[in-house]
Amino acid sequence: MADVLPLVEARLRTALGEPDARAAVTFLGTDRIEVLRFTDGDVVRYATLGMSAQPMADPTAVLADPVKGPRAELVLSVRHGLADTDKVLRPLAVLAASPQVEGVIVAPGASLDVGGPLWPGAPFTSVLVAESGGLVEDLELDAPADPVRFLPLLPMTANEAAWKRVHGAQALQERWLTHGTDLRDPVRKSVPLD
Repeated sequence: MADVLPLVEARLRTALGEPDARAAVTFLGTDRIEVLRFTDGDVVRYATLGMSAQPMADPTAVLADPVKGPRAELVLSVRHGLADTDKVLRPLAVLAASPQVEGVIVAPGASLDVGGPLWPGAPFTSVLVAESGGLVEDLELDAPADPVRFLPLLPMTANEAAWKRVHGAQALQERWLTHGTDLRDPVRKSVPLD
């Protein structure tokens, strides 16, 4: 099968425009992960490029299928200029490398924790993985390969992450919606959880 990354980058450019910055991170024993930055007015979007090069494999499988299996890239959208969000590049690359490093399958509803603030002073150390198909349309690949999904990441405070573990992703998203939470605000406070 042809290299999927040029197709993935073309889909990102079609949906988000030309990237105004890019950075690459390579972790020992993994493929290179790039993070592209797209600026659209007061919103900046960071998209990974490289996570979808290989399908995510079930960690209990004896052999990883080189073609079949879910593929994804991650997209984070935040308001520009309110915090030093460009420092999110390395944490995003860590999350994108987690299927190769830890054998996890990143899917909607999952929580991903980076073990520290997403950027300096951020009230968030984890993200909720949302459903694909909104901002960037899924990229169909030749059969039998699964499509590449572009999964939005929604930053969570520690309290929100703990509440989500008890009540579930859907309940947290409904609470955000009920309270009109601006999930793109890089300095927002936790949604009321009582």
